Amino acid sequence: MKRDRWLLPDGIEEMLPPAARHAERVRRALLDLLDGWGYELIMPPLVEYLESLLTGVGEELDLKTFKLTDQLTGRMMGVRADMTPQAARIDAHYLRREEPVRLCYMGPVLRTRPDEFGGAREPLQIGAELFGQAGSRADGEVLRLMLAVLERAGCRDLHVDIGHVGVFHALTRAAGIDKTGEGELSQALHRKAKPEIDALLDGWTLAPAQRDSLRALADLHGPLEELPAAMARLQAAGELVRAAIGDLAAVGQRLAQRHPHVRWHFDLAELNGYSYYTGIVFAAYTPGYGQAVAQGGRYDEIGRAFGRSRPAVGFSADLRVLLRLQGHPDPAVKAIFAPWGDDDGLLAAIRGLRERGERVIEALQGDPGEAARMGCDRMLTERDGQWTVTVMKGH
Repeated sequence: MKRDRWLLPDGIEEMLPPAARHAERVRRALLDLLDGWGYELIMPPLVEYLESLLTGVGEELDLKTFKLTDQLTGRMMGVRADMTPQAARIDAHYLRREEPVRLCYMGPVLRTRPDEFGGAREPLQIGAELFGQAGSRADGEVLRLMLAVLERAGCRDLHVDIGHVGVFHALTRAAGIDKTGEGELSQALHRKAKPEIDALLDGWTLAPAQRDSLRALADLHGPLEELPAAMARLQAAGELVRAAIGDLAAVGQRLAQRHPHVRWHFDLAELNGYSYYTGIVFAAYTPGYGQAVAQGGRYDEIGRAFGRSRPAVGFSADLRVLLRLQGHPDPAVKAIFAPWGDDDGLLAAIRGLRERGERVIEALQGDPGEAARMGCDRMLTERDGQWTVTVMKGH
């Protein structure tokens, strides 16, 4: 059967003019913003050996990673599905600084399946990671930076869900729940599926207080002002749980004061990536889009496999999504049409215009001169030996 050779695989997209130019302009603006916060740009490779690429990440990322065999060594390689592990490798193995390290990145990642129905499998991932600093101050900086990136990209009326997987980890470990049970319970809690939560808890041998605390997680969500009530409800759950809620409250209250225009919502059942994250987790939403537009959290110890364990917190977003939410891109930039010729004055005029940031399209020998169809609204004309820019008819 004959196939259309121009078709792309499902979930793989390309950008055409003027959308590609607009995307590049936004990309530069966001990288400049990250640089202004002190985050150094890295450009990791698209392909790495699999054991390095998947170090410290959960099964979900493993399933999203395209795998191939290196024809030179016979070892398994993977096409990156997330740039965070690469940033952790760079911090731990190459930079090896004692002070905190701030890194940022922007580039394509490839996934075996999209995050949402009809979504892209080749996101343009932009993100930032802060290594070597634990505590609420670092968490708060990364959250503020995420908001700054989203606002610079044009996102408005932001809503941020914020949780702490340390509460869930502390409760399940104290209850002796194994990894399989932990995974099943985390999914049920994330969906707020109370009958399923009850069935799971009733199937385990738990103390009444342990059962009550775990069941309560599905109800412990709301505005930040209700965090003290959550602390009171889990007061008997242990010091680790109290410390985690205290960290969450410290970050949330400070950010709510600095960003009163953002709607903040805490959720102790926000457990996406619970097997990967170790502390605060967060996700940002905007009206008209059902998925998170950016997300992140704390993932300490990821550098252990690279020989250097460091605290770490970061976030990432898909530039394709941010561009889609902006609506229509900027219209194509109009150009100046220059006639064909080797006149020194003409060539000097063209060079001067380009140095001032103008777009100049030169006619080719034999070019029929359809300047307007090439996006030109002005043209270079010679008058009294001088080349000047004149507006074309109809513009």
